[in-house]
Amino acid sequence: MFDHISTYAIAYEATKAFYDAALGTLGYSRQAEFVADWDCEFPTRRACAYGRDGHTAFWVIETKQSYTPRHVAFTAKDRAAVQAFYDASVEAGGRDNGAPGPRPIYGEHYYGGFVFDPDGNNVEAVCRAPAADD
Repeated sequence: MFDHISTYAIAYEATKAFYDAALGTLGYSRQAEFVADWDCEFPTRRACAYGRDGHTAFWVIETKQSYTPRHVAFTAKDRAAVQAFYDASVEAGGRDNGAPGPRPIYGEHYYGGFVFDPDGNNVEAVCRAPAADD
């Protein structure tokens, strides 16, 4: 549905380490990283992007000020991947915001795990496939 999306990070290094670990479990990796030296108001602003095969779909952009927290949900291929995402996220400094489990209020087979990243954004992995025993 989207080509790319971004979030902002005051704790840039911690947030980058968090997404390296969390998104790695879903098959994504850091595809780009640079300093936005053209930004005359913040010439040392760092940014990195995650995706697959050279496509930069999820950006983390350093900021000096707090923003309203965001929510983003990443597709997981199965329920085990949701658990792996959740575990890696918490191990990398994320805070629990809802352990992996069914969330029927969002859909019949909705299975998600939620964490807060180091900047307080609500990050989720979700699988919408039926459980293997369904």
